[in-house]
Amino acid sequence: MDAMQRVRVNAAAAVNAEDASVWRWFSALLEERRIRWRYMFDSWVVNVDRTRVATEPTFYDAIRAAKDEADRRGLGRSAERSRTHRMRSGASELEQQAQNEFHPY
Repeated sequence: MDAMQRVRVNAAAAVNAEDASVWRWFSALLEERRIRWRYMFDSWVVNVDRTRVATEPTFYDAIRAAKDEADRRGLGRSAERSRTHRMRSGASELEQQAQNEFHPY
């Protein structure tokens, strides 16, 4: 394999890894019902946690842009990451205990 082929293979692997990351993020938010999208006036509009984060002409571009913007704004974190962030940001010990409490029903 020559140098150019190696560069192409490495670039393809990087794009595939990034793409997989976007769709894992999307799937997690979809499961948690925290992402919404609609087609409006020839554009896809994406909201994360009830905040508009992207408007793009294709669904694929809108989801990728939404992830970038949500990450920049700190939106769309998974429940575990959000809980950890709240604990580090000074949430009271009582709030933390209530969040971790086990409910058998």
